[in-house]
Amino acid sequence: MSNPPTSLPLALKRLVQRFQQASDPKRKYEHLLWLAKWLPEFPASAKVAANKVPGCVSQVYITAILKDGNVTFQGDSDAQITKGLVALLIEGLNGLSPLEIQQLTPDFIKATGLDISLTPSRSNGFYNIFQFMQRKATVCQFVALPSLN
Repeated sequence: MSNPPTSLPLALKRLVQRFQQASDPKRKYEHLLWLAKWLPEFPASAKVAANKVPGCVSQVYITAILKDGNVTFQGDSDAQITKGLVALLIEGLNGLSPLEIQQLTPDFIKATGLDISLTPSRSNGFYNIFQFMQRKATVCQFVALPSLN
């Protein structure tokens, strides 16, 4: 079991450590299902193509807003394990600046051990969700820039 990358934001580092403590894949799944339960309700009006994560077998939606220089994500999925992955990423990335999110590499996903526990399509979906969140953070940053007029 490897240590979480040292450059991780505190919330993400703690999540990685929690998953590392669960050596049994069943425990990792249980923790994902627990996280999924606590994900706030996602507005049906936000389930639009612009918020849909491409490349996922499940239906996954992510929104992002910039407030006081930091990104706040919301998300949902129609599959509970995937919803847990969304919740993990939201908990780990919420409150970071767009630049902090853009600078993250997906190494932390391997450090959780989830890439081994998940089916190949879910593991690939996990990476797709992370990359989509990075893109959303970038878009939020540019949408929030004042006009030069």
